Amino acid sequence: MIPSKPDDPPWGVLQALATWLLSVAFLVVVPQLLALPYVAAHYPRGATRETLFADKTFILVLVAGFLPAHALTLLLAWAMATRVGRLSAIEVLGLTRSRASEVWKSAGLAILLFVIAWVVAGTFGGQETDLEKILLSSRAAALVTALVAVTTAPLVEEIIYRRLLYSALQRLIGRWFAVLIVASVFAGMHVLQYRQNIGTILSISLLSLTLTLVRARTGRLLPCFVIHLVFNGIQSLIIVFEPYLRALLERHDTGVGLASGLIRFVF
Repeated sequence: MIPSKPDDPPWGVLQALATWLLSVAFLVVVPQLLALPYVAAHYPRGATRETLFADKTFILVLVAGFLPAHALTLLLAWAMATRVGRLSAIEVLGLTRSRASEVWKSAGLAILLFVIAWVVAGTFGGQETDLEKILLSSRAAALVTALVAVTTAPLVEEIIYRRLLYSALQRLIGRWFAVLIVASVFAGMHVLQYRQNIGTILSISLLSLTLTLVRARTGRLLPCFVIHLVFNGIQSLIIVFEPYLRALLERHDTGVGLASGLIRFVF
């Protein structure tokens, strides 16, 4: 068995890039494929984009499609990184157990990052994002989004960006160039989602840079996963309890800006 080395992976840049591109393709194609039967049944004569995205059920199906898309990505990453099971997935993907103190430090950093991101997003402001429109489309879509944010998104994104891409790039071009590229690519993938809000883009860029620096500093993926999981977990809790939080704020004449302002950065 080939020993696992965090910065000397058994794959190259081309393999990592191909896996990343396929992961993006899964996110784009799989939800739309799952939505095709619904569209065919309810819009036999066709429908405009505006009509579809005004349909709450269509949006729900698209959001739910992220789960199988992430599952396919995990399967692809496992097959490529472990050479279809010939290597240990835990070791080769850098998910070996952390010390309790390391886990708590990662969780604390995630909370700090969330507070900073919230302040930055609130300071710079911006228009309503596509994600917020999805969350407001229906309660079901909001809950499914929260589910995806804590069950599959952190693991998939950390494996693709901070393990597969970063490990291969740093061996080729060095640590700091790899940090810059991976952090930029991860943030850039979210720009379309948050393009209406510069504050949210800045917050996601900060999160991306921090996660990649942690990966470079520790040589391990698990701390990055914990940070990402806790960060998304806070958002998911806010999404789940948002109606109650909003009602509480309105009751105390605090306004709804605080509640809506908290819903910014999942995935």
